[in-house]
Amino acid sequence: MPKTVLLTGCNSGIGLALLRALLKTDFRVVATVRQKSMEEFFKLEFQECDRLIVRPLDLCEYEQSVSLIKEIDEKFGGVDILINNAGISYRSVVEHMSPPDDEHQLRVNYLGPFNLIRNALKTMREKKSGKIINISSVGGMMAMPTMSAYSASKFALEGASEALWYEVRPWNITVTLVQLGFVSSKSFQNVILTKRGLQATKDKSNPYHHHYKHMSEFIEKLMLHSFSSPEKIAKKILKVINSKSPPLRVSGTSDARFFLLLRRLLPRFIYHYVLYKSLPRIQKWGPQK
Repeated sequence: MPKTVLLTGCNSGIGLALLRALLKTDFRVVATVRQKSMEEFFKLEFQECDRLIVRPLDLCEYEQSVSLIKEIDEKFGGVDILINNAGISYRSVVEHMSPPDDEHQLRVNYLGPFNLIRNALKTMREKKSGKIINISSVGGMMAMPTMSAYSASKFALEGASEALWYEVRPWNITVTLVQLGFVSSKSFQNVILTKRGLQATKDKSNPYHHHYKHMSEFIEKLMLHSFSSPEKIAKKILKVINSKSPPLRVSGTSDARFFLLLRRLLPRFIYHYVLYKSLPRIQKWGPQK
């Protein structure tokens, strides 16, 4: 009987590349996309069959996750490998975020994935096996300006995953964080700007105008010129899936490895000073003479 993989966020980017890679293996895949993306998803090359089941899932709707895990338990005997890939990114300074914005970011990137995890764990424990793979980010080990809420969600994902790693080891369940840096894609076009953040991008007199302008240009440039494609990252995730004893953390991109070494090797005050001075056009940020 094939093992069952539950993969979230399958309609684009890494999720789409990983789904294509998984369908070349012997795994059964339960792929999820948001309801509004279902029609677009089926315009791709996919059709449901014995080895591919597609379900709508909004990570903010917790009962959907409960129902989905229940369906998988009843039909296939539970989730063998859970891959939390779906995520969103707000790009706004702290002052331009609101409590609902922060909550939305946390629901999708942290609270939603862990709701799936806690519901999938019962059958994993009963079978004394399972893999949980959470797609993380360098934003979960280092914070960048205009990305506070995103980093908060990934820091939370990292911390909770580390605690979970200890908790479930007695049942032969592994937990792995795949930390990604800049990926060659146009996903920067999908970031969420708050209303005040959008106003700041257009208003040159806004105190935070240069924060948005230069960080956006910087991130766009790095992503468009990255050597790390979704397909390459999908291959690394497959290695984690096929590993008997995968590590807690895996660097998914070369720049993620670089930032990890930088954080480990440099004294903290030097590390933060270097990063601050490396921010794009930092001399233009803040008060202008």
